[in-house]
Amino acid sequence: MHNIYGNQMKLLAVLEVRTENYEKWTTFLCFRKAKLCSLMFGILIMLLVMVSYILTVDKLGLLLTPLPFQSKINNSGSMNTGSFNHDADGGRYFTPNTSNTKNYSRIKISTDLITSKIEFGTREVPDLEELVKQEPHVFSVIPKTFLPNRRNPCWYEEYTGNVTTDPYRTNSFGLYSKSFRATFEYLKKVFWNHLQHNGNKHYRFRCLPYFYIIGQPKCGTTDLYNRLRLHPEIRFSTSKEPHWWTRKRFGIGRFREGVRERYPVEDYLDLFDLAAHQIQDPDSGNLSEDSHKKYDIIIGEASASTMWDNNAWIYFYKNSANGEPPILIQDFIHAFHPNAKLIVMLRDPVERLYSDYLYFAIANKSVDDFHEKVIESLQLFQSCLLDSTLRSCVYNSTLNNAMPVRLHIGLYVVYLLDWLTVFSWDQILILRLEDHASNLKRTMYTVFQFLNLGPLTEQQEALITRRPASNTRRPQDKSLGPMLSYTKRILQEFYRPFNKKVSQVLNDHAFLWNKEN
Repeated sequence: MHNIYGNQMKLLAVLEVRTENYEKWTTFLCFRKAKLCSLMFGILIMLLVMVSYILTVDKLGLLLTPLPFQSKINNSGSMNTGSFNHDADGGRYFTPNTSNTKNYSRIKISTDLITSKIEFGTREVPDLEELVKQEPHVFSVIPKTFLPNRRNPCWYEEYTGNVTTDPYRTNSFGLYSKSFRATFEYLKKVFWNHLQHNGNKHYRFRCLPYFYIIGQPKCGTTDLYNRLRLHPEIRFSTSKEPHWWTRKRFGIGRFREGVRERYPVEDYLDLFDLAAHQIQDPDSGNLSEDSHKKYDIIIGEASASTMWDNNAWIYFYKNSANGEPPILIQDFIHAFHPNAKLIVMLRDPVERLYSDYLYFAIANKSVDDFHEKVIESLQLFQSCLLDSTLRSCVYNSTLNNAMPVRLHIGLYVVYLLDWLTVFSWDQILILRLEDHASNLKRTMYTVFQFLNLGPLTEQQEALITRRPASNTRRPQDKSLGPMLSYTKRILQEFYRPFNKKVSQVLNDHAFLWNKEN
């Protein structure tokens, strides 16, 4: 009996232990299930976020998918997605495999989308009061009227220094450039001799340019500038490209260097002192024949950024509702000198872009690298157009600084139409680099006529027209050869609607650049 009772007690103990273990195990399983469910839920949320991000980025055309026609090179050096061939002109073009057809279609869709978003809207020109509000000091220095009977916008301003004062000591251009300092050292020595004295007061002769070569970069402006410098009736600023209106006025040298102290307008006017001394009449009561010739001299300025570079506006002007700059460079130039003459040199924008790429000292430059940078820039530009106006994207400093190549500079018609909002047609001369290269004499005659310059002797004409071309491609860049043919075709698609609009505005089919393409 005792054994039976003892066995029952042992059985109950075992059952109790097993029940306790079962309850613990059940609790553990529930905990594991809860933890697993939480993990699965977290993964699901993460997947949903990733899918949403991918769809959003894909909408903007920024997916990190293989670039169209991008060549893949295996370890043996052979192409595994297609092959390079040579056309009749010696240009290289890439024949993709069928797997790249989707990529080509993607870029074609991208350029078509950009074309569909192009709207050449009009801009609202700011009134004079708004301009004065933005630049009160400049308006206090430059007078509203200039000296009569002079082609240049010149005036006299009172000088409060004495004979020992260095008028160029604080000039910002001189502080950052040795060449400027050398010129200012010379001007300092002769400065007092060119002052007009009236009792105890002294007056210095000041001038703004009569004409501006306003653009575009890599379009032959340096060559035109160097030829015009040889004309006996033309003088230029101390430096070819002071970039004062577009950059130095805001304290910007290079955007990657940030903003420093702004260059005052007096520093800009100092750049024309050398020219002003040559046209100043030292004796207003006795005009000799030589003095009359001095009146014929005109002053020019040749910053190729003037036409297009409004990148600084977003840092200094109140942002507008549509993201477009409320004030452009031409608004100020027109306000100070409404009769200014403007010269624009343009070039096939496709070739201009490649020349621009070769000009800058970029490591590992190649035609393939250029192609990849073009595609990335196209994607960024397309993304901007999805939410912004064309003008907003063209003048968007953040976008322009982010694009690996400067696509926007070749959108000539946008800038041209904006300049025509304040200046008249007869004040703007538009040239093509292709015409300048093929018939130099005709181009120079056109410029001389536009600037109302006098006739030249045969020797002077020969000196100007026979001068070797300036600013040609560097030897190390020539070895790269032309851009890849498929890159060229993509860029032609992108620029075609803009070239068409330029051609319509100017009523000249040459600006389609069909023959050169």
